[in-house]
Amino acid sequence: MTDNYFDSEEYSKIDFTKTKIKKGEYDNCTFLNCNFEGIHASNIQFVECEFIDCNFSNTIVKDTAFKDVDFINCKMIGLKFNEVNLFLLQMSFKDCQLNFSSFYQLKISKTTFTNCNLQEVDFTETIATSCLFDNTDLKGAIFEDTNLDNSDFRTAFNFNINPEKNHLKQAKFSRENLYGLLSDYKIIIE
Repeated sequence: MTDNYFDSEEYSKIDFTKTKIKKGEYDNCTFLNCNFEGIHASNIQFVECEFIDCNFSNTIVKDTAFKDVDFINCKMIGLKFNEVNLFLLQMSFKDCQLNFSSFYQLKISKTTFTNCNLQEVDFTETIATSCLFDNTDLKGAIFEDTNLDNSDFRTAFNFNINPEKNHLKQAKFSRENLYGLLSDYKIIIE
């Protein structure tokens, strides 16, 4: 059985809940306004692809490869990124809804999250070094034994990161969001 290979193609307004996505490798492809909600997108390779205005909520991405993939204005609620293919994993997120997703035990160094909603996202035991959390809402996000060395939280908000339970060497925070590092101590900052 040969895998399908798709190069530099554009997919627009395709509802993959009705039209089955073909297994294979998608190289340098663009997906515009497509619906992947709840489908099995397992064992697919996405290399240097862009997803714009797509819905990935509750999509099954077991062993799916995201190699240098950009997600822009995508709805990605409840995605189990911890099940993806780890080989050359590299993603960026802009204007995305990632609530209730999981990056559990994943290595996502140098990932950028810009204007994203990451409420209740699980970053337990994640290696998230040199990540950028730019203007990103981290309300209820779980950081436990997470390596956040060199990551930038200067414009992030609503986070609660215990410095005793996470690695924060050279991580950047602003004076305005320091409370997110101290909230476990029940101290009053005015």
